[in-house]
Amino acid sequence: MRFHLGVYKTLGSRDFGADVVFTDREGVRNVIQAKRYSIEYPVGISAVQEVFSCMRYYKAKKAIVITSSHFTESCETLAGINFVKLIDRTDLIHVIEAFRGGDMIEARDFIEAEPRMILESWSEANSNTLHEVRKDYKAEKYVKKVMSK
Repeated sequence: MRFHLGVYKTLGSRDFGADVVFTDREGVRNVIQAKRYSIEYPVGISAVQEVFSCMRYYKAKKAIVITSSHFTESCETLAGINFVKLIDRTDLIHVIEAFRGGDMIEARDFIEAEPRMILESWSEANSNTLHEVRKDYKAEKYVKKVMSK
């Protein structure tokens, strides 16, 4: 089965968080957020938030963030939890070298590969590792009161 591989560049600042929209070899629509940063400045979680939030608008099933830099640890965690593929500077060089070498299949396989997935997330909130997360007993009591009416 052969699919039409449509590639679209979004225009201007009203892109809703995607710079490129494309259909891969499996017929799955992908959105890409590209971040051209200096190597000293890693990409933070906002890139994942932007590309993930625009998936519905573009009717995409996969999201990718590509950068000329690297990603912060929190960005990698959020991407892993939301199944957003991250392609950093090292990966980008690999893809460019594959294209330059004429190995389009290797480049596509790399871009279209499944993202790193993190399956543990909120369940860790009750552990001692996340000090910035606290249960709000006051809010919980209020919700119970409102719901019992």
